[in-house]
Amino acid sequence: MSEHEMPNLAEELFHIPTSEALFRAPASSHKPRILLLYGSLRQRSFSRLTAEEAARLLQAMGADTRTFNPSGLPLPDDAEVEHPKVQELRELVQWCEGMVWCSPERHGAMTAIMKAQIDWIPLTMGAIRPTQGKTLAVMQVCGGSQSFNVVNQLRVLGRWMRMVTIPNQSSLPKAWLEFDDNDRMKPSSYYDRIVDVMEELVKFTYLVRDRGDYLVDRYSERKESAEELLKRVSVRAEDIS
Repeated sequence: MSEHEMPNLAEELFHIPTSEALFRAPASSHKPRILLLYGSLRQRSFSRLTAEEAARLLQAMGADTRTFNPSGLPLPDDAEVEHPKVQELRELVQWCEGMVWCSPERHGAMTAIMKAQIDWIPLTMGAIRPTQGKTLAVMQVCGGSQSFNVVNQLRVLGRWMRMVTIPNQSSLPKAWLEFDDNDRMKPSSYYDRIVDVMEELVKFTYLVRDRGDYLVDRYSERKESAEELLKRVSVRAEDIS
């Protein structure tokens, strides 16, 4: 490639990806850590019941699961980050390697309870990015006919949080017909779809969790960090002189 055809890059910061770098990290031996969030506080919440079914499936597939109860979580910015429920949520987000988000559809969108949980999760916590590079599965429950408004919205949020949102998803129509008197989901094609989604989530989590640093290493951020470091060095040099 001739000089005039070269891209306009800081060559020392431009790392060409290699398969060797991708698979250099040793494989973790612990169970995949999956956090489940649901978006309703009703006593018989079908998003919670669906999340519980998903957790049972994940555990059967060898995953370690935690489910966050949003009851008592304050509205975003209506409390300090030291609030116990906020701290509980953020600690779980740091603990996990993947997530399941399951929300009812209300007025054609996810619930405020679901969005509040996501809004309490920052893109950065000091030097830690709690969601970046982690896997995500999205699901919704519907009171009537099947729609995909909520899962589409959750996908947008997942991308914004820099998560690896898996291709498969679940939308459960007339959710109140899909559970028995013991609050267990009945066998159906909808149940089978949730099995498929959880299976895919576990697979993607195994593929991604040891390679997060590689997958989220960006040229633009390396460049920004280098420029910031150069500024600090220049300021220090001026102070010494």
